[in-house]
Amino acid sequence: MSSSTALAASLRDAVAAQRTDSVPATPFRHIPHNIEAEQALLGAILVNNECHDRVSAFLKTEHFFDPLHSQIFETAAKLIAAGKQATPVTLKTFFDNSEPIDAGLTVPMYLGRLAASATSIINARDYGQTIYDLAIRRQLITIGEDIYNTAYDSPVDAPPDSQITEAEGRLFALAENGKFGQGFVGFNDALRTAIEMAGAAYERDGGLSGISSGLRDLDGRMGGLQRSDLIVLAGRPSMGKTALVTNIAYNVANARYESWQQRPELDKDSSEHDGGVVAFFSLEMSAEQLATRILSEQAEVMSEKIRRGMISEQEFKKLVDVSQRLSQIPLYIDQTGGITIAQLAARARKLKRQKGLDVLIVDYLQLLSGSSKSSQANRVQEITEITTGLKALAKELSVPLIALSQLSRQVEQREDKRPQLSDLRESGSIEQDADVVMFVYREEYYIERTKPSEGTAEFQEWMVKMQAVAGKAECIIGKQRHGPVGTCQLGFEGMYTRFFDLAKDQYMPERYE
Repeated sequence: MSSSTALAASLRDAVAAQRTDSVPATPFRHIPHNIEAEQALLGAILVNNECHDRVSAFLKTEHFFDPLHSQIFETAAKLIAAGKQATPVTLKTFFDNSEPIDAGLTVPMYLGRLAASATSIINARDYGQTIYDLAIRRQLITIGEDIYNTAYDSPVDAPPDSQITEAEGRLFALAENGKFGQGFVGFNDALRTAIEMAGAAYERDGGLSGISSGLRDLDGRMGGLQRSDLIVLAGRPSMGKTALVTNIAYNVANARYESWQQRPELDKDSSEHDGGVVAFFSLEMSAEQLATRILSEQAEVMSEKIRRGMISEQEFKKLVDVSQRLSQIPLYIDQTGGITIAQLAARARKLKRQKGLDVLIVDYLQLLSGSSKSSQANRVQEITEITTGLKALAKELSVPLIALSQLSRQVEQREDKRPQLSDLRESGSIEQDADVVMFVYREEYYIERTKPSEGTAEFQEWMVKMQAVAGKAECIIGKQRHGPVGTCQLGFEGMYTRFFDLAKDQYMPERYE
């Protein structure tokens, strides 16, 4: 070996030794667990089986760190479920043939020690919660390690997006497993909540118990948008369902902005404010397209002119003025296409934590994806999973959730093309899970496409029909759990994609002399 090579080798060894000496030793970390809490809980259950009822709603056998403790808990739970007593004596027969824990300590003897060392049954639920929390932490560590290892060992051609989606799904499933609810609620508590809601409706202008949609007749039918409701808004293409839900989103968010301006002394999150914070999941249209629609509606400049730049200087100034006000309203748009119901739920929860959330809109539910398992089964099962997930999310976040839906083509084959509940596409779960089902119908759209040649008798009849329906729309409430069904008459301006309240005399029956 040459002298230069030897020198280089000695330098590398010196540097390596220096690095080894400078890196502090990593302390050994134990997996989160608490054997004493497990022993205390099992001892309390063996002394008083009622302790099992305090933890059975959320604690499962797999949450125990020690395998023997898991077996003891499972056996005791089965005995209690069968109406028998779970004591060291009754459990003894199930563990007679088990291997001893150590020299001189058999499992039956260990059961006796657990019961003898039980100091208190009062803290049983706290022990159970500690065991559960540590089990969740262990699962989080496992998920984190899997993410770490998969990222290192993943093939070059494997997209990282798939790993992110899988990780989100596992974390969402872990979060869902932790929701064991609050159990029974006394009727007195439920009654108090109902009276408070009625009192708030009585004191509020307009007498609404929910959030106003900004459309008088629709609010009159529904009492506003009710919290925890899944509201399905359906219609055939070109009926204006996206336009209607965009109008509602703007009305709700703008009402909250105006309330902030009028009552600055209140906290922005105060329930005394009108309107609300709106989240709009636009799976079909981009955020820019939605913004253009709202801008066109409020500035009264045709969206087509905005897109093509065919606007005057006066119209441009109007757009700038309106946009400055619109930039202040609490309306948030997520334009990600093809997301899963799990991803949508995670993003909605995050927005509620960070900005607050009062109304959630999904345009439209057929563009959502279920889990890979349901997708592989069939489309009906996937839609069922999606509607069930949306209803659960509405209840969890305590917000009205408006989901748009397509209708089947069988509507077009009927003479009366007003939609019905049976027209909902792909799954009966949409009708079943929804609290409210509404349809948008514009007869003008269909009559306009039957225009005959001008100058004929048919043309005159067609003109009479068009005048009767021009600029009008119907919002048909086909299902409502807590109110009547029926039809609301609305006005519609196609050039601005805007729905509005009709003046009362605009839809009263005509008088014939």
